[in-house]
Parts: sequence; structure tokens; C-alpha cells
Amino acid sequence: MPQNPPRPLHFAAFVMNTTGHIVQGTWRRPHARQTDFNSLDHWVDLAKTLERGKFDAIFFADVVGLYAPYRGDERKYFEAGLQVPSNDPSVLASAIAYATEHLGIAFTASILQEHPFNFARRISTLDHASKGRIAWNIVTNYLPNASRNFGLEGLTAHDERYAWADEYVDVTYKLWEGSWEEDALLQDPVTGIHADYDKVHRINHEGPRYRVEGPHLVTPSPQRTPLLFQAGASEAGRTFAAKNAEAVFIQSPNLDSAARDTSDIRSRAVQHGRRAEDLKFFQGLYVVPGSTEEEAKRIAAELDEWIDYDAQLSHMSGAVGIDFGHEDLDKPIGELRTEGVQSIVGWIKDLVTDRPATLRDVAHYTATNSRIVGTPEQIADRLAKWQAAGVDGINLVNAEIPGSYEDFVDQVVPVLQARGLAQTEYAEGTLRHKLFGQGDRLPERHQAARYRGAFAPVRVASAL
Repeated sequence: MPQNPPRPLHFAAFVMNTTGHIVQGTWRRPHARQTDFNSLDHWVDLAKTLERGKFDAIFFADVVGLYAPYRGDERKYFEAGLQVPSNDPSVLASAIAYATEHLGIAFTASILQEHPFNFARRISTLDHASKGRIAWNIVTNYLPNASRNFGLEGLTAHDERYAWADEYVDVTYKLWEGSWEEDALLQDPVTGIHADYDKVHRINHEGPRYRVEGPHLVTPSPQRTPLLFQAGASEAGRTFAAKNAEAVFIQSPNLDSAARDTSDIRSRAVQHGRRAEDLKFFQGLYVVPGSTEEEAKRIAAELDEWIDYDAQLSHMSGAVGIDFGHEDLDKPIGELRTEGVQSIVGWIKDLVTDRPATLRDVAHYTATNSRIVGTPEQIADRLAKWQAAGVDGINLVNAEIPGSYEDFVDQVVPVLQARGLAQTEYAEGTLRHKLFGQGDRLPERHQAARYRGAFAPVRVASAL
């Protein structure tokens, strides 16, 4: 019986507008250029490399505060360049859009950092400018310093943050999907009517956190609503993804976990009236290719010599909100519950099954677990296994910029394309259409679609 041909995986480059993102310390290597993050040319050049490799998107992470103290303060983050300084990634979007034709531009923005009315306006502007290539990675916030930066006394409780996010996206959906009718913009030089006033509507949102009258100030962009990414792994985060996300960023520690994670969230999406195929899952991985397996292992060993494992632990420590800086690295991590990233401790325990997991394991695995080392053919074999586990794409982590992506584009992509595991040409249309092949707009079964036509006045026919 003939087998179905393989489906191309989707690829995004997982970056951050900073020096030290995921793999700490490798910015010190001679050919690394992460320290050029202030340069617009740095990001435009990378975007062109990604487009040459037929990547679907460049995906910017972001934070709006410092991680929790490590050894009592934030000194380590500054000394290691660990996500500080950190620039606003959305500012880069229009330049990247102008320099490329097909590459999607996804950036992270927290519900904490901007009022939804202004955020919706900025997204629509960028979606117009990019001809429909913008994606929003929706995040809440897990950093107490970020909360205080925006006037809050401390970190909002975990599940309450997702209730906040529910209202935040509701406001943006109303603005994007419901404020302007499709044919409201006329620009008719004969009549002199620029827009049909009767087809532009206030949304009059009133909720626990926001009161927004409207209307949206920007006409419907190519996608109306940007492609929606989300990365929450907690119970509340999974439910939020099932209701809202189109692309879900996961960091599953192994294939079995990926199969469980993707199946769980897809089933939740179905419970919310969507289809399982309405979600695409991107696994975070990075690769170290070599012409032979021995060469790849040698390159990986050289990389390991540059990794700052103390910074790796400080990153994890700061994320979960527990200062591990004064602890013995061989101390078991035990049962930890925190308002920070709840999934991380379980992730380490899944990896270390023959003994109690320790802080040394935390430092080691955060730097190396998501890594595939081997020949391009071996890497392709491994990526096919991730796909079989339910993954639709890879969010490719870097140890060096631009080297990690140049190596992948030049060495691995041709093998993937030959096997049908990577696209050889871009589809036309918006980022949403490129990924799903079903048009530029959200499908009717997405919860945002209920606002289409929802704010138009009900017109009653006059009596004869």
C-alpha cells in the first residue's frame, strides 16, 4: 500500500532583541554577532538569510522586566547579558517586512505592557505594512519586576493572569473583526466619500479591566486579526491556547511528551468548537550539523566550552522566582510550586527518571536538551520523528547569530527539501494562508469570528 508523501514542516527562527537569549555565554565566540542586536542591519540580514532558507517566520521572544533575583540581586543578568538590555522587537517589524517578501514576522507582546486599543492599532498598521505577515505571540507575565514596572504591586496570580488575557484578546478581536465592515472604505473621488460612516462601528466594550468605546482607527488589514501564537503550558495556558491560538509554541522534553501535549491541546480545541487541525505546534529545538557525526559532536563539544552554566541556572532560577544562587548544584529540586513558570520543574523531572533531579541537571538540560547533533541526514531523521509525534513545525533556537541559521539553511534545509520535509517555494498570500492554505482570515469557528457584524445597527424595514 503506497504511503502518503511527507508533509513539509514549518520553520521559525527563535530569536530575541538582546544578546543572551536561550543558550547563555556563546555570544563570546569569535564569529558570534549577538552583540549587534542594536543594529537594524543585523536583523534585516538575518531575515534575508531565513527567507533564502524558506523559513516561515522569524519569531521574537520578549520580556518587559528583569528576572527574579539570583544570589540576592540581578547582577548576574547584567554581567552575562542575559536578556538585558532588551529592545522592543515590534519596532523591527516594518523594516524586516520591507526587506523581505514572504517571511512572517512574529513578536511577543504581553497583556501587561500596552492598552489593547493602542496595541490593536499598532498590529493593524504593521499587518498593512507587511501585506499580512504579522503574528502576535500572546503572553501574560511571570516576572514580578515587570509588574512593578507597569504600576502593579506585584505579580498577578497565575490563573487571574489568564482571565485578564481573556478580556484583553476579546477587546482586540472586537476591534479587528467587528469595528469596520469589509466594504466600509470607499475612497470615491466622484462622490467625495472616503468611508461609509454607517459601516464603521463603536464596540462599546465594558469589562473588569477595560472600557473601550471605539471604533478601531485602522481599516481592516489583510489578515484583520494577526496570526495568533501562544506558549502557555499550564492548565490555564492550555485552555487559553485551545480557545485562541493558531500556532502553539511548545518546549516538550521528549517525543512522548510532545505527543501528549499536542493531543491534549488539540482535544481541548475541539471541545471549544474548533477543529484539531486549526492548531499548528512548533517545538523549540536547535541543531548542530556536521559533515560527519564525529564532526558534529566535535562542534557541539566546542560549543559546550563556551556555555555559561551559571547563567543557565540563573535564567531558570529567575523564571520560576526561586533564588537557586546560594544552593548546592547537586541538591534535588524537590517539589516546587511557584507563580512563575509552573511547567519547568516537571519538564526537568521528565528528563531525569533514574534519580532525583538536581539543580545541576537544570543548568545542563536548559542548555542542551533541545539540541540535535549529527549529520544533516541524521537531523532530518530526528525532525521527522518530532513530526510523527504531532509537531507541525520547529522554532529553531540559536547558539550563534547568524551562524546557527546559516548552517541550518546551507546544510540541513537542502536535505529536508529533498525529503519533502521543508518547503521549496513560498505560497502566495498572507502568513495565515501560507501556513493553513485556507484564506487570509480566521475561520468562522474561531471565537473572534463572532464579532463579525456584531456591532452593526439592526435596521428595521419601514412599514408600507
